[in-house]
Amino acid sequence: MRMPTALLALVALATPATASSGDAWETFRQDVATACTALLQEEGDVAVEVNPFGSDRFGAAIVTLTTASGTDRMICVYVKETGTAELTSPF
Repeated sequence: MRMPTALLALVALATPATASSGDAWETFRQDVATACTALLQEEGDVAVEVNPFGSDRFGAAIVTLTTASGTDRMICVYVKETGTAELTSPF
């Protein structure tokens, strides 16, 4: 029995996508950290805690900046498609 072309297309779309390699995820995390750090206007001790996988479209990180005047925590949102990022105002 032959399967109709439309049904074959639906079956192909329903199969799960293959996961990215460990190296690809590590590169993603480094890209997020680099993009988020580049946005900081002040110098100080910087800690970037990247969410390991983000969402379908975005990467996310908690950025902590410690300077002589105190510590600020911000959220960095990274757009996977464009490689751009932006920071929230400090909490």
